[in-house]
Amino acid sequence: MSKADFVALKRAVEEFYGCEANYVSSEHVRETWDETLVFDGMVSLFGLTGHPAATRCYAWSVEQQGDGERIVYAALCLPPIQKGRDAVLASLAVKQRALSD
Repeated sequence: MSKADFVALKRAVEEFYGCEANYVSSEHVRETWDETLVFDGMVSLFGLTGHPAATRCYAWSVEQQGDGERIVYAALCLPPIQKGRDAVLASLAVKQRALSD
């Protein structure tokens, strides 16, 4: 990930949650469903200052198919989300529900 990617994630987290975000670390997450790759990328952990309920947040971006635009995802570290993989799985579940409605 480039410095611009980290800056974009930080800015998005701050806009989403209305608090200050500071980069802590990143982890690689690879997730498959029925042997089909559904996510393979870096998920960044940010410390939050000023959020009423959470002190940490995971954020990542995914290139949208077709136009190459990046979509930013973020998930607060609140149960059941305790690690990057949990955040990715939660976002995939929400996306799947939206597609099936």
